[in-house]
Parts: sequence; structure tokens; C-alpha cells
Amino acid sequence: MSATLYYEDAVDLLDADHKLVQKLFLDYQGLCDDGGSSKAKQKLALKICQDLTVHTQIEEEIFYPRVRAAIEDDALMDEALQEHAEAKEAIARLQGMAPTDDGYDDTVKQLFATVMDHVMDEREQVFLKARYSTADLRGMVPELHARKKELQAAAPAPAPAGRKKGSS
Repeated sequence: MSATLYYEDAVDLLDADHKLVQKLFLDYQGLCDDGGSSKAKQKLALKICQDLTVHTQIEEEIFYPRVRAAIEDDALMDEALQEHAEAKEAIARLQGMAPTDDGYDDTVKQLFATVMDHVMDEREQVFLKARYSTADLRGMVPELHARKKELQAAAPAPAPAGRKKGSS
């Protein structure tokens, strides 16, 4: 017997991820405002990167292909994938930095802006069109949830970047 999933549909599950990552970004901003340690900021930034990586992967593997087929709007779905690519570039930059590097906080803020712009586009366009399409959004929930858990379990523990000896 499987556990009960408390998501109305795929959009509900994916938007819950959006809300969680937005909270994590706000927590990061709070650390910046309160003079949090670079170690605490890095730990949170790496958590944000990991969560975003899992989220984008389940969207790209499961949600986007099915929604693309149902809404027949390749330009919209291509734009969503381009926004994912921009976020992945920012994630890669951030993961390659030490938390004490100049621009670390700015890179997190840039990632936040990129992600929130994508979230708004997704909510206002992709999710809306998906809800009015023939895509089986309820049927996707168990698969999205299972794949998300699989990716989270397989993800290595976030390793702090910038631990090169003799570098500052």
C-alpha cells in the first residue's frame, strides 16, 4: 500500500516546491541581513541548489513533455526550458564558488531573481494552460513524487566549494 500524497495535481506538487525554495531564498536573505556566517549561508545556498536541481529534473523528465504534448505550445515550453538553462548556469557558478568569494551573495540573489521570474511565468502560463489541457495532472503526482524522492536519495551530500588549500 502506498502512502497518501497530499497534492491535488502535478501543478500543486510543483508549486509547493516553488514556495519552499522561495522560503529558502528569503531565509538566505535573512542570513545576509543578520550578518550570518559564510558557512551557514553556504549550507543554505547548496540546499537551494540541490532542491532546484531535483525540481528542474522532474519537470523536464515528466511534467514538461506531457504538458507540451497536451497544450501544443512549443514556444512556451521551449522558453521554460531556456529559463531552466539559465538557472542551471547560475547554480553551476554558485557551486563553484567559496562563500567568502566576492559576488557570492550577489550570485545567490541573481539565482533568486532568475528562479522567481521563471516561477511567475510558469504559474501564469504553463500551469494555467496545463490545468485547461487534457494532460493527466492528477495521474502525474505519484510519478513526480517518486522520482523526486529517488533523486533526493541519490544526491550526494552538498560539499562546500572553494576548499582549496592556500586560496582565499
